[in-house]
Amino acid sequence: MPGFFFSHNMTELNGKEDCKLAEGKIHKKKQKSFGADLKNYLKCMVPHIESGIKTSNTRNVMLSTEEVIQWSQSLEKLLASQSGQGVFQEFLKSEFSEENIEFWLACEDYKKTKSDHLHGKAERIYKEFVQSDAIKQINIDYQMREATAKKAQDPTPTSFDEAQKTVYTLMERDSYPRFLKSKAYLNLLNKLQPNTSK
Repeated sequence: MPGFFFSHNMTELNGKEDCKLAEGKIHKKKQKSFGADLKNYLKCMVPHIESGIKTSNTRNVMLSTEEVIQWSQSLEKLLASQSGQGVFQEFLKSEFSEENIEFWLACEDYKKTKSDHLHGKAERIYKEFVQSDAIKQINIDYQMREATAKKAQDPTPTSFDEAQKTVYTLMERDSYPRFLKSKAYLNLLNKLQPNTSK
């Protein structure tokens, strides 16, 4: 019987190693596809960059150099821009941490929810991001997870505020500085800025 148990563990271990190898291959594929995904996203958001057309009527579709430069001033300014949110979300996907911005955006939407719909949205946010086996589990400590769970059971517009602040701080200190140094951001900035003699 002990031999059987041992061989079962070896099979499980080999399975885990195989998974890690497969994940590594997927990670490399995702890194390669990130550039293509971002390029396609930007093509949709900035269809007239090449021709230099700038009209105030298409402000929601156009990106200006000033707007993209403002993203580097603070995470708050980046997230205040819908285009900024999209570009940052694509970057976080490349780092496998998109749950952070998805949770933050879900909380922003939740705050605008009418009181009769709070319970349903609170339950969805809790199940998707907060509970210990959530598919898109956010990185918060045990005490905050428990406190947020209690608040979600009797929801108010501020039920997720503390968890949202924690995730915001995590993005601000960790992902946001890397985003500003990323090729995706720097290439976008270079593309938008007029050619200057170097």
